[in-house]
Amino acid sequence: MNIAFQRAVDHYIGVPVCAALSLWHRLFGRAAGGPPQRAILVILLSEMGSLVLAEPMFTRLRSRYPAASIHVLLFARNREMLDLLGVVPPEQVHTLDDRSLGGLLADAARALRRLRALKVDAVVDCELFSRVSSILSYLSGARLRAGFHRHTQEGLYRGSFINRPVLYNPYRHLSLQLLSLVTALESTGTPLAKEPVEPMPAGPPLLAFGAGEREQAAALLQEQFPAVARRRLVLVYPGGGLLPIRAWPLESFVQLCTGLLADGLAVGVVGLADDRPLAQQLVARCASERCLDLTGYTKSIRHLLALFHRAELLIANDGGPGQFAALTPIASIVLFGPETPLLYRSLSANAHHFHLALPCSPCLTAYNHRSSPCDGDNRCLKLIQPAQVLATARALLGLPSAAAPS
Repeated sequence: MNIAFQRAVDHYIGVPVCAALSLWHRLFGRAAGGPPQRAILVILLSEMGSLVLAEPMFTRLRSRYPAASIHVLLFARNREMLDLLGVVPPEQVHTLDDRSLGGLLADAARALRRLRALKVDAVVDCELFSRVSSILSYLSGARLRAGFHRHTQEGLYRGSFINRPVLYNPYRHLSLQLLSLVTALESTGTPLAKEPVEPMPAGPPLLAFGAGEREQAAALLQEQFPAVARRRLVLVYPGGGLLPIRAWPLESFVQLCTGLLADGLAVGVVGLADDRPLAQQLVARCASERCLDLTGYTKSIRHLLALFHRAELLIANDGGPGQFAALTPIASIVLFGPETPLLYRSLSANAHHFHLALPCSPCLTAYNHRSSPCDGDNRCLKLIQPAQVLATARALLGLPSAAAPS
């Protein structure tokens, strides 16, 4: 399902279903139970990058409720990242196929049957203001339901059955907000989770590879792309994923990559197979055998992360690859515009961010279901100068600010 259809379903079907379940809960609902003892369900459907930012929350849940098994409900396309993080055993992962509405509903029915049989004590709904996750949290049968709630705000209705409602804070990093959902399970007061300010959590553990796995990936890359031999490698991700408004202009990437190539580096353009037309334009404009189209080349996220070990720097638009980099030692530069690093910056200590706080930025928020009012002229990204990004890249690589051609 494309994102516009998902929004329509969430609104036109989600609102009446939430209202019906709220009425049912008012008439027949059970009181919230005590602290979870048997099983906790985490609902985190949407983006793979958010799973990386959620790793500290899983650590907190395991520490606070060691006797409870932790289960996760997510879209099937995001499963690989969850498995790489290793935060829950594979048999405790429940997936939904969101490629069609029928498949989604069928998978949801199967997952809910399994979850109700487990007698889940509590649900931690990590989606911001999605109604489908709120509905699933109630239908799971859990008596304790933590999730983001509108409180006194207009709109963003998700039903009145969230009995551990957490105030969404657009000025606080997402990882910290997810930790607040854990605190809310046993918190009191209104609103919940009035805990003291805590420092940003550390990044997730680095992904462990098997003996020779990284070396094999590097050798295969050199075999298929001989131009990278004995060259320092920089990876760039110019795509915008499901939200093209998050993409830095192609012309800016051309200028950046041209500068990197002039420094004698090899440049690899990464992304999914759907990103190939954009990558081919970039490679053609750079006109160098050392500028490689690697879109669709990596067969899995694990393969991509092995490639990160061969490279020295990743330069990416806000999206999955910039978050995945936190699982490796690679330095990264992430370009933000319609969204903000205040909420979504990487947990990696080796990540660097560009963001221009224009009066209209960020325009993709939980309050508008990430539906920007922008006319497509994303000046928040267009005004980030390639020379500035190139200078930062050179500094991270230990190159002179204006390196001579190799």
